[in-house]
Order: sequence, then structure tokens, then C-alpha cells
Amino acid sequence: MYIEFNPDFVNHFLDIWHYIADENIDAANSFEIQLREKINTLPHFPYKFRASLYYKDENIRDYVFKGYTIPYLIDKENDVLVILDIFKWVKK
Repeated sequence: MYIEFNPDFVNHFLDIWHYIADENIDAANSFEIQLREKINTLPHFPYKFRASLYYKDENIRDYVFKGYTIPYLIDKENDVLVILDIFKWVKK
């Protein structure tokens, strides 16, 4: 199973990264590295995390990382895990 990133995720991640980097570039880079490492483990156990609170689909799960929710779609038919978005719970 490979990982695909939805443009919404990319755009919102960049907003978050820039926000963190304005205060501390090392913290922003560390956040990115840690998040990438965690995302790379998702295909190994795709159903490990809860069904999404924001989508009504059992194949969409919510991974929570440092207060951010990262919903992702498990598409078994195409053997892909799509990272849909990243946001703080208060935004949705």
C-alpha cells in the first residue's frame, strides 16, 4: 500500500509549518520529520485508529498527532492510503 497526499493536506500542512517556523525553524522541521515518520507507519495497520468523526465512512480514519487531526482514506481496491487533511479539532 502506498501513500498519496491530497492537495488539502499539503496546503494546510504548509500553513502549519510556516506558523511554527515563524517562531522556531528547528521546531517546524522536527514537527515535519516526526509527522512523516508516523504517516509512513499508517499502511502497516491502517485500521488501527478510530473511524473518522468528520466523515461517515468506515474507510476514513482519524489519526491524531500533537493535537492535529489527520483524516486518511484506506482505499484497498487501489492499494493506496490517501492523507486527506490536517487540522486542529477546533477548526472543524
